[in-house]
Amino acid sequence: MRRAIAAIISITIFVILTYFFMMGTAPINYTTGGHYVNPIDHEHSNQSVPQQYLKDSKKDTGASNVVTAIVVEYRGFDTLGEVTVLFTAATGLALLVEELKRKSMPKENPNFIVKIGSVVVLPFIVVVGTYIFIHGHLTPGGGFPGGAVIASGFLLLLLVQTNKGLPEKKLSATESVAGMTYALIGLLGLVLANEFLQNYLPLGTFTYLFSAGIIPLIYVAIGFKVGSELGGILHNLKGVHEE
Repeated sequence: MRRAIAAIISITIFVILTYFFMMGTAPINYTTGGHYVNPIDHEHSNQSVPQQYLKDSKKDTGASNVVTAIVVEYRGFDTLGEVTVLFTAATGLALLVEELKRKSMPKENPNFIVKIGSVVVLPFIVVVGTYIFIHGHLTPGGGFPGGAVIASGFLLLLLVQTNKGLPEKKLSATESVAGMTYALIGLLGLVLANEFLQNYLPLGTFTYLFSAGIIPLIYVAIGFKVGSELGGILHNLKGVHEE
């Protein structure tokens, strides 16, 4: 009964807030430029920021994936914040489930299909995840989805090895090195280009793999960091100490 009441109250508040938000904003054209109304303070602007991204991203970043150019270069601090949130969540989870690791939990042996299928599928999962974060500046993808795909391979490995966990120390070392590499790339931008995470490398040839300056390096670091952190989360959730 309490859950039903809580759900009704939550939905009601959401509908009310949505109604007032929609009534207080005007339609926004994000592609043609010109005047539009800021939905937060209702101020008028004479420049379309999205249009500027579409127009200048090739010249500024050399990335054919505009989304990548925005989240890694124009709004690089957002990505830094996301990585920090993931690290905090992984650390908090490790502390919360530490007690479960000391308990003997029953394990079920995987069936024949899972055992054989993991041997066939796991290498492809790793290759696909690596491809996604290496080509993040060229095609849809990047460090976060690539790392998540690789972490799904870790999950498959945990399902097969019921009495074993992942190499926790190696995952922790990989996460630390990747995080320091990301921070170092950003700090070099501060030293060499006067802004944190500002590009300081040649942009290369547009649409080629070795292009877009520091963006591929950032995504490689984030891919390893996210993959190792999510792998550590899965290891901790399984409740197995490293042998």
